[in-house]
Amino acid sequence: MIAAVVGVGLIGGSLALSLKERGVANWIIGVDNNTGNLAKAQELGIIDEGSTLEDAMDRSNLVVLAIPVDATLGAVTGILDKVKDGQVIMDVGSTKHKLLQLVAGHPNRGRFVAAHPMAGTEYSGPEAAVKGLFTGKTMVLCDVKNSDEDAVEMVEAMVDKLNMRTVYMNGEEHDLHTAYVSHISHITSFALALTVLKKEKEQGRIFELASGGFESTVRLAKSSPDMWVPIFKHNRNNVLDVLDEHIRQLEQMKELLQSEDYETFYKLIQKSNKIRKILK
Repeated sequence: MIAAVVGVGLIGGSLALSLKERGVANWIIGVDNNTGNLAKAQELGIIDEGSTLEDAMDRSNLVVLAIPVDATLGAVTGILDKVKDGQVIMDVGSTKHKLLQLVAGHPNRGRFVAAHPMAGTEYSGPEAAVKGLFTGKTMVLCDVKNSDEDAVEMVEAMVDKLNMRTVYMNGEEHDLHTAYVSHISHITSFALALTVLKKEKEQGRIFELASGGFESTVRLAKSSPDMWVPIFKHNRNNVLDVLDEHIRQLEQMKELLQSEDYETFYKLIQKSNKIRKILK
């Protein structure tokens, strides 16, 4: 099988490596507006060749859109206009509701499969691609009832070969849950980084004192704004909802500290420890 990966950064590059390593595809065509990224991806052995979207569409069985959600929204209908018989178009973006609304009435909607691998790092670009990034992780497939059966089967077979778990959701459900388990983590990390940089004038001191706890909490602040601003934009309502609750929790903790109510604070932290039952 020939697979085209549009966007050869962290997710696209890691997926390209896995598709080849697991025998899902025997040839990977990379597509990217950044010619430097294409050259680097080929140099690193992530892709077999770089080409144009038109050429990749003409020659591939599977086309994976691994670009920011804004770019996917701008490109997907044009790509579906040109889809060939038996070809599958798949996206791996972090928001789904608006995308699925956009393609809903397209005559080739059945050839599209909306997917989201729950995996990643804080780094970006082809150099960030990681072998085995998806092993043991979850792939969310959205609104598969609106995709052709053979298209879904191709993606499901790919997910299986990547040793991933499959979860099925609708677009709204996906965006709500990712706001709580992913998007809030990133926006909190960005805010924490800004807080520390604002308060700690001697930035060298941060690195001297920062330990594992701080690093693990703030590492997501290294993530690319090119990727995350579109995510926040297109999942705005859900992110605002979870942000309101997060701010409420922070204000409660602030009030307990101000009133020196350490007994209630203890109980609050004890309550938060219940997350151990979910995250082991």
